[in-house]
Amino acid sequence: MNLPNKLTVLRVIMVPFFVFFMLTDVGGVANKWIALVLFIVASLTDMLDGKIARKYNINAAVKLQYRNLDNFIHPDYVNRTDVPHVPRFMSTRLTYDQFTELVDAIKEEEMIAISTPFDEGSVDWCMEQGIDIIKIASCSSLDWPLLEKAAATGKPLIISTGGKTLSDIDKLYNFFSHRKCDFAFLHCIAEYPAPADHLQLDFIDRMNKRYRDVTIGYSGHEDPDDNTVAMLAVAKGAKILERHVALPTEKYSINAYSMTPAQADKWVEAVIKARTICATKKENDKYVSQAEIDSLNSLMRGVYLKHDVKAGDTIGIDDVFFAMPCQEKQMNSGEFNDGIEVSRNYAANEALFETRHITSTKLARSVIHDAKGMLYEAGIVLGDDIEIELSHHYGMKNFRQTGAIIVSVINREYCKKILIVLPGQKHPMHMHKIKEETFQLLYGDLEIVLDGEEKELKAGDVQTVLRGQKHAFTSRNGAIFEEISTTHIRNDSYYDDPKISKLDPMDRKTILRKW
Repeated sequence: MNLPNKLTVLRVIMVPFFVFFMLTDVGGVANKWIALVLFIVASLTDMLDGKIARKYNINAAVKLQYRNLDNFIHPDYVNRTDVPHVPRFMSTRLTYDQFTELVDAIKEEEMIAISTPFDEGSVDWCMEQGIDIIKIASCSSLDWPLLEKAAATGKPLIISTGGKTLSDIDKLYNFFSHRKCDFAFLHCIAEYPAPADHLQLDFIDRMNKRYRDVTIGYSGHEDPDDNTVAMLAVAKGAKILERHVALPTEKYSINAYSMTPAQADKWVEAVIKARTICATKKENDKYVSQAEIDSLNSLMRGVYLKHDVKAGDTIGIDDVFFAMPCQEKQMNSGEFNDGIEVSRNYAANEALFETRHITSTKLARSVIHDAKGMLYEAGIVLGDDIEIELSHHYGMKNFRQTGAIIVSVINREYCKKILIVLPGQKHPMHMHKIKEETFQLLYGDLEIVLDGEEKELKAGDVQTVLRGQKHAFTSRNGAIFEEISTTHIRNDSYYDDPKISKLDPMDRKTILRKW
């Protein structure tokens, strides 16, 4: 049998999937699968050359299904025609060598090879044949002997969760996390086809929030002409999209949940469009375009003088009025505050062109807003009975560069604090002679220097700082970590920089009683 014929036979033994990977650098498995598109097809005669992949400038892969039919089907049922799936499996089986040839053909086309093994022996096939990613089907996602075998391979894993409760998925998360696996979950409704009112795409939100370090995707079995579902899944945060793709033959027609290649083409186009619509253009922040700024500025109110004022006068709200248009470099209504000292003479009705001075109070308010935003995103709730300290080693004006926000929860024989480090902020080298402390990173990234050794902490990591150990820390994108220590002593922080050390501790901090 030549390769095209083998590929034709393959269409009836493999579940046809079309997987679109849109992965970002979110850690874990996502770091290994960057912007992949996986085309997994039942009939490879038209798809093995990667037509759609080249059209959209994406990578592609072919997914196979491995079953050792000599063991997978009970001997008493091998020749039965009344048992679901058995006749199809038996009539379309390929040999080990034929699968090997298919894997080689996939890699010759510079595509990714994926397989779904359904038994332990098939996992061995995956390893022997150089499969790149192992997929766990929904029907096998609580098959613990199979999962144990797959986890031991060290391969990236994709686990479908069709028919699984939240408790089931928690068990899967714990299972693979404990084994240090790189894995992704697919939200899946295992109905073929799946009605629109059963899709529950909101559950993608729940999974992203619950399993923050895992890439979450969506496996769809809905109407193949309905591309809105995939677009909505992208909007919900799905980084992996999976669909069945098939070609009709004389013997087999396409089922109600599988796409034709033409439908798949439109589906990919819709997914790419959705990704473009949803993507932020600035890392860790919302991008604001100049066109957006100009549009809003044209409607913004500017500050105008009610009466004549002279250079050096101090003006307040009773001395001005707000009206559009707001001219270029004119102070707008949102920037104005009482107590502005004007730098020149102004006539009545004249636009005010002054610079808003950032006071320590305004700066403190702005960094508190940023810190609260980080807490919101991390899902960390603080009570009201706390003390907030802005630790500013070189003054408040330099706080965003050097310092930290310290939230004291309790300070008795023991001490608990929450420390918030803003993006790019550093906390200078220091040590404690009395206090011993342990940090646990709750959110973000943290680089700590401990006795000259640099360590990168990720969420969940714990680091103890012994008495006398010099340490400093910083964060690229912001960090929130818990500090548990012995009693905090006000004069027990010794800094390497003499400019800091000579200051009274209370001169390098601002204490807030409320947010």
